[in-house]
Amino acid sequence: MMPNDGSNSAEAAIDLDRFADIRPYHDDEVADVLAHLAHDSELLDAITRYRLPRLAKVAPPLARAIASFRLQREMRGVSTIREFQQRIAHYMAHMISRTTRGFSVEGLDKLSPDEAYLFIGNHRDIALDPAFVNYALYDGGHDTVRIAIGDNLLQKPFVTDLMRLNKSFIVPRSAKGKRAMLAAYQSLSGYIRHSITDDNHSVWLAQREGRAKDGIDCTDTAIVKMLCMARRAEEKDAAVGNAIRELKIVPVSISYEFDPCDINKARELEAKHSSGHYDKVEFEDIRSIVTGITGDKGRVKLVFGEPLSADFDTPDAVAEEIDRQVLEHYPLFPSHQLALAETGLAPDLVDLSTVTPEDRERFRARLASVPPALRPWWLRQYANPILNRAGRIALDDA
Repeated sequence: MMPNDGSNSAEAAIDLDRFADIRPYHDDEVADVLAHLAHDSELLDAITRYRLPRLAKVAPPLARAIASFRLQREMRGVSTIREFQQRIAHYMAHMISRTTRGFSVEGLDKLSPDEAYLFIGNHRDIALDPAFVNYALYDGGHDTVRIAIGDNLLQKPFVTDLMRLNKSFIVPRSAKGKRAMLAAYQSLSGYIRHSITDDNHSVWLAQREGRAKDGIDCTDTAIVKMLCMARRAEEKDAAVGNAIRELKIVPVSISYEFDPCDINKARELEAKHSSGHYDKVEFEDIRSIVTGITGDKGRVKLVFGEPLSADFDTPDAVAEEIDRQVLEHYPLFPSHQLALAETGLAPDLVDLSTVTPEDRERFRARLASVPPALRPWWLRQYANPILNRAGRIALDDA
């Protein structure tokens, strides 16, 4: 079952007014946005750099013209979000077959396709974490999700358009001042609640701001507090448990056997450790998105947890339950066990019983490509999920 954003309904019109600055596009906006994108020079340049690299160097105008023609051909007949996502599903299946050794899903059979949920997951890859959630839902006969994305990633207008076509809504990370931030998060909380309780439309949200580059998954309690804002604006003394229950939060765990961005993450971790800071180059996040999509991921597994009940008195208790489920369900691959063994940090936690010679060979080849100075940071990305589950992460590591 694919989504219907109800663009012609009275409810959608109200939504359009209240959340125009952050919401995804509606069906009646799709055609105009696609027509604009087909002639967006920055998007066309980005496409030609990866699809027509030689022609892009010697004859940029011709390369852009070809890319524009192909884009218009690919999007011919697309006039709704549903149709746009159906095209994406085709490319997603292609990406899975080309860059993974298999994608598996658990726990989806326990969720109703007729209900909306707030999926809160660990965060490894900027674009692929919610993309895999969406693909699993689509393949399992569920509606796809609306995706929370930080405005820091929307560095180009065409990126914003593409994300909003794919049902992304904007998380305001760049608002300045306490008053502006409060207003922005009240609006965000209102939109998420509106999506779940009014539109019956599921949402995906990362458990904390930014990717867990060190492999340490931990829910930010501030996110839970934000989620309660909308209910408490309506009912000042609303209990945390009641606010959480109506959102039907489902923790989600995603694990990649290998992370295409692991060396870049190790470089950032090493820089922060040695100099106290890391300065991103321009459009680094966009490059990370491309690397994540095109790079080898090995096996990928996604596990849906159990919906949270109302039995929580504090945001901290909610965060702890999300963490418990994310860590308990986090799939471990041979890369995690081999990395932990390599670090020598916790021999008692290492389990190599299912590791094959092929697994060792792939891991060794991958490790050999990592610069020696970055290897400790690279290894910890894979070892930390095991250490975290066992409560072996020191406070100064998190």
